[in-house]
Amino acid sequence: MTTRSVQIVDGFAPETAALRAVFDERFAEPRSTRGDRFQWDYWHVPGQYTALRTPAWTYFPRPVYRAIHERLVTWGRANLGCHDISPPWLSCYIEGCRQELHGDLPHGPFAFVLSLTQWRGRVFRGGETLLLRDEVLDFWHDFASVRSVEEGELIRAVEPKFGRLTVFDPRIPHGVRTVTGTHDPRAGRLVLHGWFVQPRPLVTGPLSVKLLSARIGELMTSIGTLVGDLPVAGLASFGFGVDRRGRMTRLKVLADTTRVPAGDEPARQRFVRAVKAELARWTFGPQRAPSSVTLPLVFERG
Repeated sequence: MTTRSVQIVDGFAPETAALRAVFDERFAEPRSTRGDRFQWDYWHVPGQYTALRTPAWTYFPRPVYRAIHERLVTWGRANLGCHDISPPWLSCYIEGCRQELHGDLPHGPFAFVLSLTQWRGRVFRGGETLLLRDEVLDFWHDFASVRSVEEGELIRAVEPKFGRLTVFDPRIPHGVRTVTGTHDPRAGRLVLHGWFVQPRPLVTGPLSVKLLSARIGELMTSIGTLVGDLPVAGLASFGFGVDRRGRMTRLKVLADTTRVPAGDEPARQRFVRAVKAELARWTFGPQRAPSSVTLPLVFERG
């Protein structure tokens, strides 16, 4: 499932099985005093966060961690235009663990949660990732007094199914529903999470980076005119191909977290369409072979 606010990829990586196996093996014998069991921080901020957490890159054996790190980085570059990920956390939620609503600023343009939770056959309740819906963030724009409003219309709940990657705009207030029903770490909510960072263009093929940079410079000049007084903030990532003739192909919006105040959604949409139209006019001259490009554009409001 993909919306402007959240992207969900099920069965994201075969490496999740190896990650889960490491965790299960370390907790297989509750009476064990082996050293690698003593790596967890009980993170408790009253009224806000309660969970067990540990740095994922030190918890897992290096080859196991490297495989999932590379998979996440490759996906982020191709689909978001982000060059890397932040050092991720491994978090475990058992009885009473939760996260109240909050926003992640300024960690990165996209947050991610990769679930290692044995969701099917679970014994606990809760554990869903909660995100405020866009309709709530602009609640009065389309308000109707005769329309009922319940939790499902206010909050999107994403189940942490095993192997599911959930990617979202971290500025959106989000949290984790309280887990109840188990004190066993192996039976709780287990997730790898962090942020996609360092947005910058990705070129696959012979297209000259110098030539692309020149086009981007021209585009930023044009964007100054396109945006005018519209206070746009967020990231819009475009994907396109360049054929042998140097012409644009397969131009599409890959991700879009741009926002404007006061709910002026039509103006925001016109702006994104205008940027896309500017891109569609690009030409690069004859090429030795086709190329593909992921181009993230970051808009900031002071």
